[in-house]
Amino acid sequence: MKRLVLTVLIAACAQCACAQGLKSLENFMQSAKSGEAQFTQTVTAPSQGGKALAPKVSSGSFAFERPGRFRFDYRKPFAQTIVADGKTLWLYDADLNQVTERAQAQALGSTPAALLTSAADLSALRRDFTLADAPDADGLHWVLATPKAKDGQLASVRVGFDGEQLAALDILDHFGQRSLLRFTGLALNPQLPAGTFAFEPPKGADVLREQ
Repeated sequence: MKRLVLTVLIAACAQCACAQGLKSLENFMQSAKSGEAQFTQTVTAPSQGGKALAPKVSSGSFAFERPGRFRFDYRKPFAQTIVADGKTLWLYDADLNQVTERAQAQALGSTPAALLTSAADLSALRRDFTLADAPDADGLHWVLATPKAKDGQLASVRVGFDGEQLAALDILDHFGQRSLLRFTGLALNPQLPAGTFAFEPPKGADVLREQ
């Protein structure tokens, strides 16, 4: 009987811990109107011929303002900027001096950015994603988000929270490539500088407009 009670208690505790992820995501969506943080991104490609490939690590800063505006400034190892201004998604590669311009509504959809910046609440988010609590790992509470659309490159996203604080995005595509973003120094609802989400192609840059 003692073993049975202990087993039930352990299972109950595990379920409670596991259920924290969705609650943290819901609280984040309700309270976070804007934010800024530093990030480190580690991209791991699937092994080739049984040989593991070295991960690629980059870092920079991230800012967002809901609904639908965000900015990633990659600084290391190469300069790159990604800006969504509410209508257009801009990608700027400084080394190539090349800008890619896409309609934001078509470009985002079921993407990790939509998880953080677009939907107003969990009900709206569930129109594009199937959401479920995932087991706690690495000291974080996790939510598993699986796109309902089957024609995109994204297979799944795990969103990690340290308590109520956004801490990580773990992105897996249909090719088996994994991209893990870890956020540090997250400030919620700061007074962001004017023009944070404005973008003008640099003079002389090649601009590619994608439909």
